[in-house]
Amino acid sequence: MEPEPERENLVQLLKKGNKSSALAMVGNAFIAIAKGTGAAMSGSGAMFASAMHSLADSVNQGFVFAGSILAEKKPTRQFPTGFGRVINIFCMIAVIVVTIMAYETVREGWHLIQHPVQAGAGGAFWINIAALLLNLAVDGAILLKAMKEINKEARIETTGFGFIPAAFKHVGRSAPPTRLVFYEDLVAVTGALLAMIAVIVTSQTSFEALDGVVTILIGLLMVGVAFRVGYDNMVGLIGVSAPRDVAERVALIILSDKDVTDINDLRITQEGRYYHVDAMIELRRGLSLADADDIKFRVQDQLIADPDITDVVLGIIEDNGVKDWTPNVLNEFS
Repeated sequence: MEPEPERENLVQLLKKGNKSSALAMVGNAFIAIAKGTGAAMSGSGAMFASAMHSLADSVNQGFVFAGSILAEKKPTRQFPTGFGRVINIFCMIAVIVVTIMAYETVREGWHLIQHPVQAGAGGAFWINIAALLLNLAVDGAILLKAMKEINKEARIETTGFGFIPAAFKHVGRSAPPTRLVFYEDLVAVTGALLAMIAVIVTSQTSFEALDGVVTILIGLLMVGVAFRVGYDNMVGLIGVSAPRDVAERVALIILSDKDVTDINDLRITQEGRYYHVDAMIELRRGLSLADADDIKFRVQDQLIADPDITDVVLGIIEDNGVKDWTPNVLNEFS
């Protein structure tokens, strides 16, 4: 019987947790306090909505950080394929929190449209502006960090500000926690800008209904985040095929072995930010069973050396003389 894998201590697991979500959790907690103070002093619905959003972000990203730690646990005898999908469960919990907060925000916005409130001026106005500027600075910095993290996880090299459009393009290839931070902070920055417009306009004009309109808009943006993240993680829980470029990378590793002539079948499943490879490879004719086994284990070792691959199952057959693996096969992954 194989020995039980060595247990990881808490410090080791914490170091493996998603850093973007940890930073976002702390930053949004301070922002929520600042916004809540401004909302209580001024009566601004937009500030209330923005505070609710920051509070939801902080709670969510706390859940996600905890999930990212558990997802990094090594496989055990009881869970031989690891814990990659745990993060999807935690992200689904975060989606529920966002949805509840979004509902409360939209409801408050509708109430403010029906019963406009004259937002406070003077000191309260400047508290609101200061809180929103803090929001833009902190969430903007977190958003930029998340964008860089997306490119790192997707293995995309960029120069200058090229990491920004690259992040939008490749966000689907990043880890679930990074995607959640990206989407939430993108909405947080947009919501802060909308809230600032509402605070300035309602304090300087009689257009008080704008407060409620902006509150509803922020709530709807939160609904959009919940839907997007919920869909991504539902797909992740079911199990989704790897992106095309990952399939290409795996195929190149397999075919780089001098004794491998073709790939008869290849299936790559994404779990969390990691991949499980299941393949049937064809070897050159005339090999003994012992030699064929050595080649299989050699290819397995090459694949498992990739930091994004955690599990490899290979079958071997003799070359059937038919070219099974062609560029057209990769269309299944696109």
